[in-house]
Amino acid sequence: MTDNPGIAERRARAGSWFIAAAIAVAGLCYSSWVLEFALPIDVDSVNTFLSELDAEGKPYREIFSTADKIVGALLIPAAIGGLLLFPRRALTTVGWIALLCFGASTIADVLMPLHDCAPGEDCGGGLFPQLHQPHALTSTLAVTSIAVAVFAFTLAAYRYHRWRILREAGVVILVVGASATVWMLVADNLTGDYALGIAQRIQVGSMSLWLIALAAAVVLEAREWTEPVVPCSDHG
Repeated sequence: MTDNPGIAERRARAGSWFIAAAIAVAGLCYSSWVLEFALPIDVDSVNTFLSELDAEGKPYREIFSTADKIVGALLIPAAIGGLLLFPRRALTTVGWIALLCFGASTIADVLMPLHDCAPGEDCGGGLFPQLHQPHALTSTLAVTSIAVAVFAFTLAAYRYHRWRILREAGVVILVVGASATVWMLVADNLTGDYALGIAQRIQVGSMSLWLIALAAAVVLEAREWTEPVVPCSDHG
């Protein structure tokens, strides 16, 4: 016995709403850093990285670390749901897997926070800062994963003529995020202060906006995918 097509359609739409809600909430939680402007936190937003907010021993660390845990806890099942619900295509499959990796890396980021350097310990940057603190490695994995997800879904939007929102707003967000990343990579290797904190906040803010755009795209994609196709009659 097969399921009624109407029941299958309702299940697909309900699943898409769950996935979209999880991604949207994750996007909002990933922007928890804006609370630094509301809480009594002594931090230089222009020149310090966001990792300082939930570093070991920092006040209000639990607020920011909990928000990041929620991000990972929501994105992992959302990505798996996206893989199972939507038709399998190469680029979107890469995108969903990269989103899952981003969620896992965000949780790892929390479990391995930035720590203060012990006397005599080398915590410098250099070409491979991952060798100095595990947190640098997890942060690199997180940023790389979501960059792959953004790029894969953007290409998919153009190649498959689907995911319309990501073809329109997604490209703008991609350009803004990529520009902030280049700003950080170049300025980090120069002497002097180049507002790296602002660059990272623009980068992370663009990630949050993209997640919300992806959530909206999931709802629209599921709606178009489950809409019944009305056959066109051919008249001469």
